[in-house]
Amino acid sequence: MQMQNSLPPLGWLRTFEAAARHLSFTGAARDLNMTQSAVSQQIKSLEGYLGRPLFHRRPRALELTGAGVTYLPVVREAFRTLRHGTRAVTGARQNVVQVHCNMSFAVRWLAPRLGRFYAHHPEVLLNISTELWEPQDMAEGADVEIRYSVRPSDTTRAEVLRGDHYYPVCVPGYEVSLETLARQPLFDCANLMSNWTSWAEHAGLEWPDPPVTYATTYMVSLAAVMARAGMGIAHDVMVRDDLEQGRLIAPFPQRAPMQERYYLIVSPAAEQSANAVAFANWIREEMDQDHSGGAAWLPSMRS
Repeated sequence: MQMQNSLPPLGWLRTFEAAARHLSFTGAARDLNMTQSAVSQQIKSLEGYLGRPLFHRRPRALELTGAGVTYLPVVREAFRTLRHGTRAVTGARQNVVQVHCNMSFAVRWLAPRLGRFYAHHPEVLLNISTELWEPQDMAEGADVEIRYSVRPSDTTRAEVLRGDHYYPVCVPGYEVSLETLARQPLFDCANLMSNWTSWAEHAGLEWPDPPVTYATTYMVSLAAVMARAGMGIAHDVMVRDDLEQGRLIAPFPQRAPMQERYYLIVSPAAEQSANAVAFANWIREEMDQDHSGGAAWLPSMRS
């Protein structure tokens, strides 16, 4: 291995961290707004610089080599130090709140309500970071995180924001009944416990385990439903606004309690920030307001 007297380019390290986080060059390319080939080339350049491979290229996924496993926490800690040092110099923590949540929550719930937040807190700046799935511990660099999961890890101090119910949805005028439901094109978000099969079991239906089209985010499955492609299953937070405004309907009264919940996580450092606390309190208030508003847009409920 050739000895190096300088560090590799920061961009290569950033690309390595993203690829290692996703174990995918495609996922890293999406995060970094690069092409997959550019990500692959930067990883090859970094591996050439270090003189050893960082990934095993498997047919369907990447796997970190021993060198990659060793190098990843070093790179992450370096970026963490840079972030903290930059904030200390610029004073950014005083008015910028780093917010982390999944993409569907950001688009379908958070973004439509941001006008109300800024109307009361015009001095606060939000940086909103999204991923398809949440990490196991506090998101890297986040001040406030809204997480959707069964239960965060024991190392994460999390507050339950909302327990929800889930149920089938479709566009107005879509012809469906409980008897014909299993013969419809069905859409769902993948890897959730609150799914078509569990809802059918809760509703007491005979369910022949029909085929379901799965997507890694509600953004895809609900977009298909709104395009009249079929039926979707979703929960209050994801579709409340669409139901209230008539873009979707919930044709059946059966609602099932979700095992997943929404959690609020505030980093210890952010607890000392008035702006981060203001945003966290606003999230709580909005969730409480949604919950206390009832569900007038649903048929009579049996849960």
